[in-house]
Amino acid sequence: MQMMVSAGVIALIVLWGLLAPASLGTVFDAALAEVTRSFGWLYLWIVLGLVVLALVLAFSRYGDLKLGQPDEEPEFSNTAWFAMLFAAGMGIGLVYFGVAEPLSHYGAPPPGITPHTPEAANAAMRYAFFHWGLHPWAIYGIVALSIAYFQFRRGSKALVSSATETLPWAWARKLSPVFNVMAVVATAFGVAASLGTGAAQINSGLHTVFGMPQGTAWQVGIIMVVTVLFIGSAVTGVERGVKWLSQTNLVAAGLLALVVFTFGPTVAILDTFSTALGNYLTEFARMSLRLTPFRESGWVGGWTIFYWAWWLAWSPFVGMFIARVSRGRTIREFLLGVVIAPTLVGFAWFAVFGGSALSMEIFQSAHLADVASKDPSLALFALLQQLPLATITSVLATVLVLVFFVTSGDSATLVLATMSHDGNPMPPNRSKVIWGVLVAGIAIALMLAGGLKSVQTATIVFALPFSAVVVLMAIALVRAIRDDWEAEQRHERELLRKVERLREN
Repeated sequence: MQMMVSAGVIALIVLWGLLAPASLGTVFDAALAEVTRSFGWLYLWIVLGLVVLALVLAFSRYGDLKLGQPDEEPEFSNTAWFAMLFAAGMGIGLVYFGVAEPLSHYGAPPPGITPHTPEAANAAMRYAFFHWGLHPWAIYGIVALSIAYFQFRRGSKALVSSATETLPWAWARKLSPVFNVMAVVATAFGVAASLGTGAAQINSGLHTVFGMPQGTAWQVGIIMVVTVLFIGSAVTGVERGVKWLSQTNLVAAGLLALVVFTFGPTVAILDTFSTALGNYLTEFARMSLRLTPFRESGWVGGWTIFYWAWWLAWSPFVGMFIARVSRGRTIREFLLGVVIAPTLVGFAWFAVFGGSALSMEIFQSAHLADVASKDPSLALFALLQQLPLATITSVLATVLVLVFFVTSGDSATLVLATMSHDGNPMPPNRSKVIWGVLVAGIAIALMLAGGLKSVQTATIVFALPFSAVVVLMAIALVRAIRDDWEAEQRHERELLRKVERLREN
C-alpha cells in the first residue's frame, strides 16, 4: 500500500512536469522561496543540533555499543566501507562544486563583503568548507545510525519508520507509514534530478575532450548509458559491483587531486587549507546560526538553507545505504567514519581544487569565474586546462563523474528496492531493474519537458516535513541507546555479582 501511494505521488508530479512544466516551476519555486524565508531558522537549528548530537554520541560512554551482536565483525574493510559511504553521500557533488562554488562565492560573497577581494576569497573557502563539512555528514550520520541501530540491534526492518514506531506517542506511530512514503518520493526525485545534472557535467567533459556537442539530446543519451551501467552494478550486489566501483572512484579521485596539487599552485593550496580550516573553526557557531533579518539578502537562503534542505531530502537514501554497509561497527567507529573522516577529505578536496581556482583567478587572470558563472559544469575542466596533462586529467575527471553517478545510481536503486520490499536488505534483482528504469524515465521525461529543475526544487520543499521526521528519528535513537546501555550495565553488574559469589563460595 505504501509503495502504491509513493508511485502515485511520483506519477502525479512527473505528469505535471510533462504537461505543464512552467506551472510546476512556478508553484515549487514559490514554495521554496517561502520555505527558505519562513523556516530558515528551523533548518539551521535542526542541523546544528544533529552536529552536536553526532559529536556527543561519538565521544560519549555510548560509543562502544555495537551495531549488531557484541562479537560481530564489520562486513566490509575500512577502505571499502569508506569508499562506498563517500561515493553514495556526496562524491559527485564535490566533483561538480569543488571549483564552481568557491568561484561563485568569490564573485558574489556573503552580505557585507566586497566581491573580487581577498576577503571575498577567504569567505568563499570558509563557506565551501562549511557547506560540505560537518553539517551535511551529521545529517547523514544520524539518519543512518538510527536505521542501522534499530535494524542490527533490535531486529527491525530497514525502514525510516523502524525508529519512529518505537516512540511513546501514538500519533508518531500512526504516521510512520507516511514517513516511509516521504522517504521513497524524496529518494526517487533526488536521484532523478541528480542524473540530469550529472549528465550535464559528463556532457561538458566529453565536449572539452572530444568536442561532443552539448544539448538535451546528448544528455538523454548519457542518462541511458549510465542507467544501463548502474543497473548492471546494482544487480551484481553490494559485495561486488558497488564495492568495486566505489574503491575505483576513490583511487581515481585521489589521482586527480594529486595531479592538481603537484602541478598547480602547491604552496597556495597548503596555505588555503590552513587558513580556511582556521576560519571554519573560528566562525563555526556564527555561520551555523547566521541569518540576515536586518538586511535584504537572499544569500543565506540561496546557499546555506538550500543546502541544508537538500541534505535533509537526501538523508533517507544516503542514510539507508550507509546503514546497509555498516553492520558490526561500534557507534564511535561509525560516527568517526561517517562524519569526521569525510569532512576532512572534503576539506582537502576544496583546498586543492577551490584553492587552485581562486589562486589562478586572482594572480594569473585565468577568467575561471566567468566560466563558472555561465556554466558550473565546465568549471572543473576550465581549471584543468590551465595545468599540464590537461587532456589526460580531463578524461580522468569525466570518467570520475561517470563512475560516481553509477555508484550513486546503483546505491539508490538498492535503497528504493529495499523500501519497496518492506525493508528487505536483499531485494530481488527484478525490483532493482524496475526502480532503475523508473528513475531514469523520470529524469528523461522531465528533462525533455524542461521540468527537471522544478522537480529538484520540489524535492527540497519536501525536506521541510521530512526534517520533522529526522528529529523524531534522533529522539528515538537517543532513547534506544540510553536504554540499551543501561541494560548492558545492569547485565555486567549482575555478572560481577555472580563472580563474587562464586569466589566467596
